[in-house]
Amino acid sequence: MNARKNPLLTLVAGAAAALIGLTGCSTENTESAPEPAAQAQFPRTVAHALGSTEIPTAPKRVVALDTSYSDAVLLLETDLVGYVTYRTDTLPDYLGDARGEFAKDAVAVGPLATPSLEKIAELQPDLIVSAKVRHGDIYDQLSKIAPTVMSETTGPTWKDNIRLLGKALGKEDLAEKKIGAYEDRAAAVGREINAKANTPTVSVVRFAGEPTARIYRSTSFSGIVLADAGLARPASAAPDPAKPSSIANDISPELITEAEADLILVSTYHAPDGSTAVADHAKPFLTNPLWAGLRGRKIDVDDTVWMAAVSVQGAGGILDDLAAAYEVDPHRG
Repeated sequence: MNARKNPLLTLVAGAAAALIGLTGCSTENTESAPEPAAQAQFPRTVAHALGSTEIPTAPKRVVALDTSYSDAVLLLETDLVGYVTYRTDTLPDYLGDARGEFAKDAVAVGPLATPSLEKIAELQPDLIVSAKVRHGDIYDQLSKIAPTVMSETTGPTWKDNIRLLGKALGKEDLAEKKIGAYEDRAAAVGREINAKANTPTVSVVRFAGEPTARIYRSTSFSGIVLADAGLARPASAAPDPAKPSSIANDISPELITEAEADLILVSTYHAPDGSTAVADHAKPFLTNPLWAGLRGRKIDVDDTVWMAAVSVQGAGGILDDLAAAYEVDPHRG
């Protein structure tokens, strides 16, 4: 009998056949699909100042033996389990909520100059990060505890150091994203300041307990932040052609006029032991008529942020201060 086909049965049969075919393709694709990129990144070998280090898996427990690297670990959203102390025994306030999110179990492993190998080992880190200038002499010992990566130095190389850490963590893209966001913010704050104040000059003076005062050059941490903001500097803050690595111009009280600028930011080191040495050495400058005669507006800033931070977080604090000084949008996002 030549019966008419039922449209509903035809539709169901077609759908079933399609589902079987799709299931078969799906199974085949699942079996041949490549591993996620995050898994494929390790093991990896990272070249650094003291050679190269193989890192077998994505680090989850990091010990940072320089304060700038502690900041960088938190910036790259990774758990910090050990850090060195400098000035205080705790992580600095400018790190904000990141301390609770990525360093809630972090412990101090000793002062920056003399970290304890025993305390580091007890933490069972899967990555140790520092700088050759800090701990190159104990690199071999640290490498026996965990894979260890070291930059050549700290300070002016802070952005490249973040990138190096990003490679070690498998977070290169995040490192570039964070640096880029900071640079965009610096440029935005600087544009507003220059527009409002007609491209002012900015100098940074520090009293650090020495017979001289320091005018920080454009090659220093704070100088780099000011340059990223596109802010003009006095001639005394220019790089030293005879010593390109110099970050400060040391001046005597008689030369304090070299600090002249439209805005003079004054940073003072406060000794943890309460010593009066800084105040004693600063007095000849602060009581000098030449200091009082400077035409620029003087503003005191937090020495911890401007001098000790050397990180994206510290740079953010500098931008906050600059925006407040000129009453412009800080562009915190």
